[in-house]
Parts: sequence; C-alpha cells; structure tokens
Amino acid sequence: MDDVYVYLEPLPDGINEMTMPCFGGYTIYLDPRQGFESMVKSYKHALSHIQNNDFNGLDVQNIEDKAHKRREQK
Repeated sequence: MDDVYVYLEPLPDGINEMTMPCFGGYTIYLDPRQGFESMVKSYKHALSHIQNNDFNGLDVQNIEDKAHKRREQK
C-alpha cells in the first residue's frame, strides 16, 4: 500500500473525513469533533477507498455509490 498520512482537522459540518491522493500516497483528514469511535469508523471508510483504488474515478458521488454497494454486498 502507498503511504497514508493522517491529520486531525475540523472539517465542515456533516463531513467526518476527507481523503485525497497526494505525492507518494494519500492524505486522510479526520474531524476530531466526531469522537474516537466515529473517527475509527471514518478512518476505516477512507482506507477502504484507498484499498479499492477508488480514486481513479473523477466523480466523488460515483465513488461513494460504489463503496456503499460493496458494503451492502458483504
């Protein structure tokens, strides 16, 4: 797996995590106001996008739809 950098940053309301490709890997931003258990869940969500190579798509909503369908199939 590529390098993953994690930062705790307040994000806009309703957004618990944000993941972005960066040079040599990915950067995950987690909103620390969501609490520890929710941050862990958000981190795992972000990692699933990375592991499934979801960032080759250009449409964020399409990426999220595919991720939710994969979860429903499990």
